Amino acid sequence: MSKNKAIDSRKAQALVANEFADSIVPTLIDYIRIPNKSPDFDPHWASHGYMHEAMELIVGWCRAHPVNGMQLEVVELPGRTPLLFIEIPGEVDDTVLLYGHMDKQPEMTGWNEGLGPWKPVLRGERLYGRGGADDGYSTFSSLLGLRILKEQGIPHARCVVIIEGSEESGSPDLPFYIDHLRERIGSPSLVICLDSGAGNYDQLWCTTSLRGMVTGNLHVDVIGEGVHSGDAGGVVPSSFRVLRMLLSRLENEADGTILPDWLHAEIPTQRIEQARAAASVIGERLWARFPWHEGVRPMAADPVELVLNRTWRPALAVTGAGGLPELGDAGNVMRPGTAVRLSLRLPPGIGGDEAATRVTKLLTEDPPNGARVRFEAQGNEGWNAPPLATWLEAALLESSQTYFGRPAMYMGEGGTIPFMAMLGTEFPDAQFLVTGVLGPESNAHGPNEFLHLPTARKLTCCVAETIRQHALRH
Repeated sequence: MSKNKAIDSRKAQALVANEFADSIVPTLIDYIRIPNKSPDFDPHWASHGYMHEAMELIVGWCRAHPVNGMQLEVVELPGRTPLLFIEIPGEVDDTVLLYGHMDKQPEMTGWNEGLGPWKPVLRGERLYGRGGADDGYSTFSSLLGLRILKEQGIPHARCVVIIEGSEESGSPDLPFYIDHLRERIGSPSLVICLDSGAGNYDQLWCTTSLRGMVTGNLHVDVIGEGVHSGDAGGVVPSSFRVLRMLLSRLENEADGTILPDWLHAEIPTQRIEQARAAASVIGERLWARFPWHEGVRPMAADPVELVLNRTWRPALAVTGAGGLPELGDAGNVMRPGTAVRLSLRLPPGIGGDEAATRVTKLLTEDPPNGARVRFEAQGNEGWNAPPLATWLEAALLESSQTYFGRPAMYMGEGGTIPFMAMLGTEFPDAQFLVTGVLGPESNAHGPNEFLHLPTARKLTCCVAETIRQHALRH
């Protein structure tokens, strides 16, 4: 086995194309049909059985399409979502860790006619349905990338694949598995995560940072039951008004700026330069990819500012509400209370737990009119990639040029992958390739989510090339 042997890109692309057509896409179609929602969105996931059904489907494909020497185990700690652990021996004394997840976001409304969250639809090179791109494809691409190397006789390090089942809930189960499997995981010097985004479908996109997040339900209660609004209006404070006042402590409603200084971080010069480069490539597509109503404008005109807004600045979204009846059921009643689900994105470097504690204090201390207020918060860390090693930068450039025909690009992402912060702390000397298929209009978490199949195929080949060049360092 020649250490310096290069990948035959034509053979690699042929293998990937055949496997996607023959087995991966049909398996993903079956996977999309399974409503294996993350525990936050299906508290009864264990009794419903969908998570185990999805795991059985993925494991069945792995066993039917093994990589030489592969050892596979489904690990399930009491009360935790199952985790798939795969170990593949290598010829190099080092470890590569590949990560993905199998749990899904909830249904969401607004799917186009003929589409639905659990209804897989293949239109051209887009596979529609919940979870195919986020992150069902990751197991298949990870193992297929390794098969490229095995079948072409190219040496690589020992590889460990971890596919978890609670990422969309903030990965609450993952720390327990990392601790449980610590010795079996070892000390990876390269981590590959296939759960991120892409600025376009024309090149390899490498994620340089991820925002953290504080999520929670904010409850405001003022009376024990609904009362006539004509009788109580002007006497009983509106729970909605109180809630609105509390949110104004956190956010400037005029422009969306998050007010507390302690929720902001200094943006590194390199990340600003990368934002400029990404904005020059993406241009108007940065905002044009969203389904705008006519006349609505983005929050800034400068695309560089928009890139930084979505990657390095805090932002608040209200993602759900309670205590509000449907419009047709809304009588002239002063409601007892109002609740909202908050999603506060945090810059990399802002501690999730500390932010959750301080935001809770900000929202609940000294409430207007003495209203009863509580905030049930959970915090997750963001992540900022370590400096890129010369060998990895060269590998990403070469793989992107070979399989996409254009150079790799670097940009932060606005989402949260809690595993990256955990690994960044656990393995501070590791290099990271965080990438994915979530490009324009793919709409993860929302309606009409799709997997862009050409990007998934090319990305699979890029994974193989990166692991090959990792082995050349030894």
